[in-house]
Order: sequence, then structure tokens, then C-alpha cells
Amino acid sequence: MKKILYSFLILSSATLFAQQKNPAVKFAVADNVIGTVELFNTRKNLLQVSKVYNTPSSLPQGLKKYSSVFTKGVTEYKFKNGENVFDRMALSEINIQYNIPADNPVFIEGYEFTDTSTLIYPQIKKKTEVKDYNGKKTLFIYTTE
Repeated sequence: MKKILYSFLILSSATLFAQQKNPAVKFAVADNVIGTVELFNTRKNLLQVSKVYNTPSSLPQGLKKYSSVFTKGVTEYKFKNGENVFDRMALSEINIQYNIPADNPVFIEGYEFTDTSTLIYPQIKKKTEVKDYNGKKTLFIYTTE
């Protein structure tokens, strides 16, 4: 019985650890596509800060669907002269690349994205893992090494 209990505790702690949200990640949005402040800082000359939203309640209508992710706010950027040089992909497309059903949720830094039509800048991916989450193969994306 002890072995079963210990196995369950180890599995539970590993699952909980895998789902921890990274409070250090600073999400950002440009052209309704999710990235990180770090990514956009690499191309400052092409961008301008449009607005910083500090709380989920201050988000504009177009970003409210991400209020569970942008719990600490988000920076919205605009491309100067419409010069978007970044690739963009739907989470469903990224799932397919990893042989995961397109509609399975994706975790980015511990934040769950259930709408896989959400577009991200894939350049934010520093590390990816496929894990079992609630009995489904699930993609976990990390923006830091």
C-alpha cells in the first residue's frame, strides 16, 4: 500500500510542477498574435508600444478572451509601417507538428490555452515538451531555457 501511495504522490507532484505558471514571463501582443516582451525587444526598431494593460479588467474587447492568461497585464505593440517580420502560427498547427490532435489545449509557461485557433509567434519557443495531461497528449511550450 505504501508503494502505491508513494507512486501516487510522486506522480501528483510531477503533474502539479508541470502546470505551474511562470510569473516571470511577460506576454505581449502585436497584430492580435501572442508573443513575449523579450521577443519584441529584439526588434524594437520595427515596433512601438501601443498600450500597456496592467489588469485583466482593463483589457480591450479583442484581448478579453486572454484575461485568464494575462493576469498580470500585457503590453500591446504596433508594427511601424505595417512591417511585421515575424512568423505566426495557430496553436493547432503546432500541435499537429508534434503529432498531437489539433484541438488539444496547449500550455505556454504553465498558462493553458484551450482555443487552439490562437495565433502565437513561434519564435517564442525555446523548449517544448509533450506530456500526458488529463489523459491527453499535451504540448507544453517554454519561452525560457
